[in-house]
Amino acid sequence: MSRPSALYLLCYNSLQSIGWALALARILSSSVHGAYASAGDLICFLQAISFMEVVHAAVGLVPSGVLLSLMQWGGRTHFLLAILRQIPELQDLPSVFITFLAWSMTEVIRYTHYALSCIGISMSWLTYLRYTAFIILYPIGVAPGEMWLMYQALPLIKQRNLYANFFGRLSISYYYFVLVVLICYPVLWLKLYMHLFKQRRSKLGIHQKKKRV
Repeated sequence: MSRPSALYLLCYNSLQSIGWALALARILSSSVHGAYASAGDLICFLQAISFMEVVHAAVGLVPSGVLLSLMQWGGRTHFLLAILRQIPELQDLPSVFITFLAWSMTEVIRYTHYALSCIGISMSWLTYLRYTAFIILYPIGVAPGEMWLMYQALPLIKQRNLYANFFGRLSISYYYFVLVVLICYPVLWLKLYMHLFKQRRSKLGIHQKKKRV
């Protein structure tokens, strides 16, 4: 990797790490019903600019798969910007606190690990945490977090006929679109979850091998 590319990735991952650490601090200092009010705008911003990670994968700047990166970015962004940000009644629900807490803990670990890797620093405990914490945090963020909130959003989406102009052209209501997303969510989530386990075996196996050598 060229020096400008490495410097860019260092800056990007460092800024994301700091941003998610700030979001985590705000969430922990808020009530269960106040997570969105405390950190919602910041998390929406951080998630929006994380589209750059899809671009990074597409241009070969990082070895990540484009499709998996796009799936993860698209799922989170839809949850945040299309549903949560547009329906204020959902913003003080406990499922938002659960989601934001799981996301922020995951991302602080992930981006810190990436930033340090850009300057050749490898900490065994951080590497282990990077490829282990998801085992608990990912299901928590998805089931009682994202999926539960989308389920709670369905009556409000139907009542307000949300995005009727756009989805009317597709001959489907947004209500049924979200319902289909909810049905497909476990399958798509499992694909991503299994990919993370594959990464874990690869990365921790390499780490342990280097340690023995």
